[in-house]
Amino acid sequence: MGSRCCDNQAGFEGISAGFRRALILVIAINASMFIVETSSGFYAASMALRADALDFLGDTLTYGVTLLVIGQPLRRRAAAAMLKGASLALMGLWVFAATLYQALVLEQPNALVMGSVGLLALAANLCSVLLLLRWRDGDANVRSVWLCSRNDAIANVAVVAAAAGVFSVGNAVPDLVVAGIIAGLFLYSSARIVAQARRELVLA
Repeated sequence: MGSRCCDNQAGFEGISAGFRRALILVIAINASMFIVETSSGFYAASMALRADALDFLGDTLTYGVTLLVIGQPLRRRAAAAMLKGASLALMGLWVFAATLYQALVLEQPNALVMGSVGLLALAANLCSVLLLLRWRDGDANVRSVWLCSRNDAIANVAVVAAAAGVFSVGNAVPDLVVAGIIAGLFLYSSARIVAQARRELVLA
């Protein structure tokens, strides 16, 4: 999935009725899962679920921005992608900081709630990935949607694995490790989105 779109001068710009419909549906899915995972994360005392909930919120806002700038000039779309990349970096740093704080508290999460909600979130994100699959190689603005959805699915698999780990070892360490991995995904995606957006700003 990686470099092909980055070699294009801009790529698919999102001007498609099908893409708009898919994006609106994905926005609704992400907003719903943000509410579910936020409440579940606090109930289960799970940092991984809370980090994943923040991911859903970030995606909801990111996809909303993507929808707003479809059809706009390349410079405006690239600037929007830069903003999204910066917001991902901030979320990643917040998750790292919150995970360090949680590591000092070491409250054991509820593995059953973690696993159940993690599976629900995985199903939601796989649905989003399938909806967006055909548009994964677009400009920085469109590609950021694909990267976020793909990362969400990876993170959800990790949350389910963390739940199994918490159940097996009887402490919060697997939960904290997964929260750190999710934060790393935020930062990695941020770097890729910003790099492509910078190239497109030069072309604009």
